[in-house]
Amino acid sequence: MPARIGRYRVERRLGAGAFATVWLAEDETLESWVAVKVLADNWAHQADVRARFEQEAQVLRRADSERLVRIHDYGELPDGRPYQVMTYADGGTLAERLGPGPLPVRSALRIAADIARATADLHAAGVLHRDLKPSNVLFGTVRGAERLMVADLGLAKAIAYASGFTVVAGTPGYMAPEQTRPGGGLDVRADVHAIGALTYQMLTATTPHGAAPPSKRRAGIPPTVDRIVVRALAADRDRRWPTAAALADALDEAAAAPARRRNRMLHLTGRTAGLLVAAAGLAALGGALPASGTPAGWVRVADSTRTISVAVPAGWAVQARQSGWDPAAVGLPAGQRPGLAVAADLSSWEAEYAGGPGVFAGAAPGLDGATLPAHERCSRSDRAIPGGRVSRWTGCAGTPISYSEVVVGGIYLQVKQVGDADLTDQIVRGLHS
Repeated sequence: MPARIGRYRVERRLGAGAFATVWLAEDETLESWVAVKVLADNWAHQADVRARFEQEAQVLRRADSERLVRIHDYGELPDGRPYQVMTYADGGTLAERLGPGPLPVRSALRIAADIARATADLHAAGVLHRDLKPSNVLFGTVRGAERLMVADLGLAKAIAYASGFTVVAGTPGYMAPEQTRPGGGLDVRADVHAIGALTYQMLTATTPHGAAPPSKRRAGIPPTVDRIVVRALAADRDRRWPTAAALADALDEAAAAPARRRNRMLHLTGRTAGLLVAAAGLAALGGALPASGTPAGWVRVADSTRTISVAVPAGWAVQARQSGWDPAAVGLPAGQRPGLAVAADLSSWEAEYAGGPGVFAGAAPGLDGATLPAHERCSRSDRAIPGGRVSRWTGCAGTPISYSEVVVGGIYLQVKQVGDADLTDQIVRGLHS
């Protein structure tokens, strides 16, 4: 292991491929970690490979997108090997995340949309990637939030010359049919096909085989998602999404659909819920329980079956819905289960990054396998609690709003708060079932 590469102190090797080795290094001047990619010695004197290595750095520098790995420096070692200094992705690769199996549907769609947006940025810079695959999708942390970045443009080529490509290049399983034919003539839809293949793999844990839609390999995938992926993978490129940006829009819309359904189902199904105009009115609606064990200034509210009750600050207990919920909202088998929501104003509470505080609580079997809501514009931290776990989402969209997504004792609990005080633990302690 080299001690230094240029002015960068080498910490350890991150990985190696056929053409290059990537090292984790410290930029001691700027006090930051970087990834340094060094061309392998046996290729350093091959003019075409060396030119391609330099071109990759030039393309990334020219595109200069937060969705692409950024180039910070370029140099040459004393032995003649060139190196690139790049963004260090501390969150690993998509290939590593796919190791245990398929991803939750909504997470897969969000990641696919991010890949498509990154690819659209590359296309806007006049470049085809030609080798999108899981190992070339990286995750890093920027200002406490996770960010996806597309990397490894070793096979990237200018779109202006795509019709004249004469060499087959790419990775089987992700390549568009036209990439397998020398002189097949490529355009942005070759990368659209690769994004479709990545989406298919995230949903099913396998690369596409034939024309089978993802739902044939994994139950519960909506027909809309099938249509998006199958269109991206069409053998006839004229039938694919015309651009990566168009595919990203479709993926974003599909990813948002479960959230819209969650707002309808999670915040209680049916219309039999009571409207609580004051905390004292709870008993009249059959939703209040005796105050025993409830902190002073708090009110206890139960669902209509009295299976679940939760204590909340009295100021939150102005409106409630108590008629149940459908666990399909978090990826579990559909059905009607006990559940309630309570808030100062339920309509504004349902807005993700606006409105006031409130609580949802729902019972269901199998919650350990639930796909809990992800709040994309927040920072996340996780911790264990007795009998369960908490995912805490803060700094949401630059507002004082925060979320706690909790699974404990067969109950799913969502706590939306506004302000600095975190009442999650008190609410969990006051949860009865």
